[in-house]
Amino acid sequence: MTATLALGTYRCRGVAESAKAAVQADVDWIDTAPNYQQGQAERQLAPVLATYPGMRVSTKAGFFTKARASEAVEAGVLTQEQADRGHSLEPAFLSWQTARSKEDLGRAADIVFLHNPETGHRTSKELEQDLLPAFEALESSCARGLTKGYGVATWSGLHDGLMTVDRLLALAHWAGGPRHHLRTIQLPLSLVQLSPLAEAVRGRGVLLDAHDAGLEVFASAPLHGGELMSIVTPGVAEQLVPGMTPLEAVLGTVASSPGVTRILLSASTPEHWADAAAAVSRPITSPQLRRIVDAFSS
Repeated sequence: MTATLALGTYRCRGVAESAKAAVQADVDWIDTAPNYQQGQAERQLAPVLATYPGMRVSTKAGFFTKARASEAVEAGVLTQEQADRGHSLEPAFLSWQTARSKEDLGRAADIVFLHNPETGHRTSKELEQDLLPAFEALESSCARGLTKGYGVATWSGLHDGLMTVDRLLALAHWAGGPRHHLRTIQLPLSLVQLSPLAEAVRGRGVLLDAHDAGLEVFASAPLHGGELMSIVTPGVAEQLVPGMTPLEAVLGTVASSPGVTRILLSASTPEHWADAAAAVSRPITSPQLRRIVDAFSS
């Protein structure tokens, strides 16, 4: 297995404390966003990032708080009508937001994700018309040192086919040429949101497309908000993969899936990280993976 654990801060109660616990567990990546923790997550992470300069960090651009919306209108990068929507892919706003994230984090992010760019779009053509100028803005941000690269973090766009890896790469090439800075995708992967995993087990789909293109894949919500731990009981885990605990079966399935490189968890204590690390350290074989996927697909 090549997937490693990373801290996702969407559900963290105390971002700084969770980040410190992640550092103690040798986790080397934190994922956040300007709208997390009522807009305070990036600022809360700044002291931790300053103390541990080797920690890598990704943030997002797209959604924003009401306070940040007012600042964007005052800065002239959003109209009031655009600000009222709560989400924007406007190039001027993305450039401004990326600069603000660098300021709040205290350093340039390693990756800035477009945050659920499918929001408000009904067709692929409509979405791509907004994605191209958005990618151009992020390429410019890379050139200005505001971020080292960019990606797409989606909840449904890669599951439902509104976006594909090939089309994202084509847009990135148009925006930045052959040396573009599109580096990664992020999408929910779990035994509930299973379709990309099922396709990968069968040798096709978005995860393998990303792997073949050299893109990292960040798996978000692997426990589906914790709900899976009540669904996959010890008895269910034993039936699917004899000798494995529920956590090992749930996390191990995502960690063992072809193409997945990082798994985002909102673990908050060293003990939680130790449990998660132990869970992903046990390999799940291809036949076992197929058995699990088939069981939950049905």
